[in-house]
Amino acid sequence: SWSAVARALVSSDFAGHPSVMSEAKIPLAGVIGAPIAHSKSPKLHQHWLRRYGIKGHYIPMHIASGDLEDAIATLPKLGFVGVNVTIPHKEHILSIADLVSDRAAVMGSANTLIFRADGKVHADNTDGYGFMQNLRQGAPDWDPKAGPAAVMGAGGAARAVISSLIDAGCSEIRLSNRTKSRAEGRRQELGTKGEVVDWVQAGNMLDGAITVVNASSLGMTGASEMRVPLDALHRSAVVTDLVYTPLETPLLAHAKSIGCQTVDGLGMLLHQAVPGFERWFGLRPDVDDDLREVVLR
Repeated sequence: SWSAVARALVSSDFAGHPSVMSEAKIPLAGVIGAPIAHSKSPKLHQHWLRRYGIKGHYIPMHIASGDLEDAIATLPKLGFVGVNVTIPHKEHILSIADLVSDRAAVMGSANTLIFRADGKVHADNTDGYGFMQNLRQGAPDWDPKAGPAAVMGAGGAARAVISSLIDAGCSEIRLSNRTKSRAEGRRQELGTKGEVVDWVQAGNMLDGAITVVNASSLGMTGASEMRVPLDALHRSAVVTDLVYTPLETPLLAHAKSIGCQTVDGLGMLLHQAVPGFERWFGLRPDVDDDLREVVLR
């Protein structure tokens, strides 16, 4: 079983290192998913651990869906204080956790687990926090109440964006997705503040929008191009793209060329990691240029 393998690995890794066994437990955290080799989370968390001189480790772990429950039961016994969760486990993890935060419940997924001292597993979602902190850091003068927001995409990331924009006081949210039925699935979350726009009309919803968000994979390296007409985009808009490969997407490049304030998607990845690190290691880390350089390197 996964737990038996994990115990064997820990025993072999620390054999012959009595100092490790005799001292207080070193806190462990990590990220679980399948696949996981592409994750940038180890880079950023290890940077923080080194920067603040914390005796801890952050480990990427490829865990198949069939092994998820066994892994979550075993990790705390191995010294893990929590983990990040990525595809394909973000939704399934809610049924395994003992406690689910309100925002994770609203979004229907979790990206952060805290293994509490009382043995309970607490699931949270920090994507919305990361999105909002990135936007406010990149565009300090941004006012969500100043006008409509236009959001492209209707997946899990879009749910975090929609929830955050509503909490921030945005009065109107226009949502469009290539598959309209998926956008319609977000209608309840939009409530009276939103409308679903046909994808063929997505360019029109940019008219008058002061916040424009690409929450889809369009424009990502290796994915489909974004072919939404951008003629209606006004230079007064703040434009952000959750895609960060490339760092400057075609959407951001066009927005910058007409004078819009733009915010790239890397910051969301960095900021969403802050609450978990603080809970696991007891210190609130900074998101700054040094961290960006480390993750991009």
